[in-house]
Amino acid sequence: MKRSACATIDTAALRHNLARCRAVAPNSLAMAVIKADAYGHNMLKTAETLSHANGFAVSCLQEAIELRQARFIHPILVLQGFNTLQGMKAAAEHRLRVVLHDLSQLELLDSAPASIKLDVALKLDTGMHRLGFPVEQAHHLFERLGKHPNIKPTPWLMTHMACADELDNPQTPLQLERFTKYTDGLRAPRSVGNSASILGWPQTHVNWVRPGIMLYGSSPFANGDAKRDGLRPVMTLTAPLVAVHTIAKGESIGYGASWTCPEDTRTGVVAIGYADGYPRHAPTGTPVWVNGKQTRLLGRVSMDMIVIDLTAIEARVGDQVELWGKHLSVDRIAQAAGTISYEILCNAGNLCKHEYI
Repeated sequence: MKRSACATIDTAALRHNLARCRAVAPNSLAMAVIKADAYGHNMLKTAETLSHANGFAVSCLQEAIELRQARFIHPILVLQGFNTLQGMKAAAEHRLRVVLHDLSQLELLDSAPASIKLDVALKLDTGMHRLGFPVEQAHHLFERLGKHPNIKPTPWLMTHMACADELDNPQTPLQLERFTKYTDGLRAPRSVGNSASILGWPQTHVNWVRPGIMLYGSSPFANGDAKRDGLRPVMTLTAPLVAVHTIAKGESIGYGASWTCPEDTRTGVVAIGYADGYPRHAPTGTPVWVNGKQTRLLGRVSMDMIVIDLTAIEARVGDQVELWGKHLSVDRIAQAAGTISYEILCNAGNLCKHEYI
């Protein structure tokens, strides 16, 4: 059962952010990344809203099969690929493009029945050191796949940028240099750019780009500004006031008595907490929005409640409080809580009820 907090999803903002991706990378096809339940925005609803995307990228086979069962016919890229013969069969049956990134997958391919035919993307490790074959093996592996009876023509080539969110970091040019050098001469579609790459590194705008966090209205850059990046917030998280109190000067608020009132203070209790995906480590001072004004969190976040400052704000029980969204960037909340927008969008989106506008 869903609780009081509500994530309102702005479908027009989703479409705008995809259009922003296309405006920045007009010569690339856009593969919308909708893994992890579309970063907490509901995968199927997001796919429906972004049905004009050129394709979708998901994390695992289960997500991809769910899309196929919902009758989405788009190209679908499975970023983790497969790790069993059964997974290979499912990928072939559902016409999925699977990422090859590990020797164990090649061994499975070599033992598979010839009847299994797969679309694949060969992932090359250019410096992220998470998934992928050493980029120096690109020619050898590409030629091997080109002759393999289980592989359909033509395999894609892809890599992932580790530091694209830092525009002065030399890691991205180094990764691009490696990718270009070791894939030179290979005739294959390529995919490099994630959200930060799309907005900050035009050199990554090859055949396919993979917009992720930017689709949901959050800046992909360290200390970024989504509005400056031309993005619109998609999720607005709200919850109701359930109590209003005046706490006397010198009294403390919440677990651990971590914040003490410097004067008599009017406060409100909001029906949201870490059980709803609000970040537990958000400190006193984290901004919230009430009735047209910004105010702040006071004391610790509880399981299903927070306390906010209502000094000089007209508010009463039942009024809705915005935790992030239309008036407060999710990036500001993430920065205050010492985390990233990806985490709090996924957490809140997967725990709270959704409304779509």
